Amino acid sequence: MDVPRPGEYSRGTTARLLAAVVVLALLAPAAAAALDPTEVDLGPGTVVSPADERTYVSIQGFHFAGYGQPKKPARLVAADGDAELAWLFEGEDVGAVWFYEIEPYGVGRLAVTSTNRDGTVAFVYDPAADEVVRRTAFPDLRDTHSTSRLTEDRLLVAQMRATEDGVPEDRLIVTNTTTGAVEWAWRFREHYPNDTDGGFDEDWTHVNDAELVGEGDRYVLASPRNFDQVIVVDRRTDKIAMRLGTDGDHATLDEQHNPDYLERADGTPVILVADSENDRVVEYVRDCGAADPRLGAGTPPGDCKWNLVWRVEGFNWPRDADRLPNGNTLVTDTLNHRVVEITPEGEVVWEFFAAWAPYDAERGAPGSDGPTMADHGGGGVHTVSGGAEDSPASRYTVADAIADAIADLGAGTPLQSTSASLAKRYAHVEPWIRPVWMTSWAFLAFVLGAVLAVGWGGYEAVSRRDAIADPLRARLWTGE
Repeated sequence: MDVPRPGEYSRGTTARLLAAVVVLALLAPAAAAALDPTEVDLGPGTVVSPADERTYVSIQGFHFAGYGQPKKPARLVAADGDAELAWLFEGEDVGAVWFYEIEPYGVGRLAVTSTNRDGTVAFVYDPAADEVVRRTAFPDLRDTHSTSRLTEDRLLVAQMRATEDGVPEDRLIVTNTTTGAVEWAWRFREHYPNDTDGGFDEDWTHVNDAELVGEGDRYVLASPRNFDQVIVVDRRTDKIAMRLGTDGDHATLDEQHNPDYLERADGTPVILVADSENDRVVEYVRDCGAADPRLGAGTPPGDCKWNLVWRVEGFNWPRDADRLPNGNTLVTDTLNHRVVEITPEGEVVWEFFAAWAPYDAERGAPGSDGPTMADHGGGGVHTVSGGAEDSPASRYTVADAIADAIADLGAGTPLQSTSASLAKRYAHVEPWIRPVWMTSWAFLAFVLGAVLAVGWGGYEAVSRRDAIADPLRARLWTGE
């Protein structure tokens, strides 16, 4: 029988006490947050310049494994000129778990794209009457982000996650909701190599936006997010007439959302887009050299380049950017849980807190109805500044900070790719699973404390297995 050496018990006891102190210290911030919760809701932040019109916001709501979280709900909201909440529409009223694209439609109405576990629901909401005046369900369309209403019974749909037997059927369609007829269809796999974005999978393109641009209904602007590019499709020829970005070229675009097509006074095409994974909003102008860059001129995409003329950095996964008539830009700063109006220099002059995970924001005419930066006299590189001291942007920044630290740890090593992937995953997953009453730092401490506690418990179970198992064996042997 082994006889413990002098001091052995004291060292073990000291180690256990130290582990207990560390675990309790890490769990303490979570306990404090539970007693004094800090929540983000709906309301004004900084308002330097009141808005002339109401701002409409679709709030996706946080979800996990396909189920909405009651404390992080999907909602449609409106903010008045002072960024005060004007009205609120709950997703459950139309069976929606998530809200995505919204567009002003007609007089005072909104065309809305929503989804649930059974498919997609496109509807028109009348805030004045607080009622849904038109509703179309698409049971076969999974997690659609964009349905643009062309007329009362015609929709342009960006269909994604339409994989059948391992083959993507992601496509752009114009469908008649009265007859059910598909008037036009454009499949991505017929225009892209099969190995784009690493090859076919359940969410190959993640095409998150489609809208008509230019004169008439000839051209469709689309955003295949996973391909890191924005395209304009000519419906007459089914060819790609314009292309901004290429798959994997993250210096240009990295999994963008909700691009808008603008034109300079001379007709030169401009694209304003929320460059989501790069945490910035950017504006590009088309340059075809001696050839005509204008839409409809027939200049092949390969003969042109896009020049970056304006960018504002420092957002947290922005997913919409609209140019306003005054030259400012309305930005949906998703993981900062807010919508902001910024000047060309990136200064916040209007701020609305919009928990949880705002997706789209509209003010005035649909999309961008303001001037390009060139016509407004702006441009350059800026960092977003201003905003309320207690805004969500100042409370929930740790996920990206920790992600950057994880990425930095692997920089220049064989683990660089793995650490960068882990960092990106943490930054995206953390906001969706963190309780609403807990700050990011408190959540991180809780996770570390829980991991340490589980590890400690596992070590104790292994190191003391005989002490745990012997009484059990004795009880089984004696039948007691």
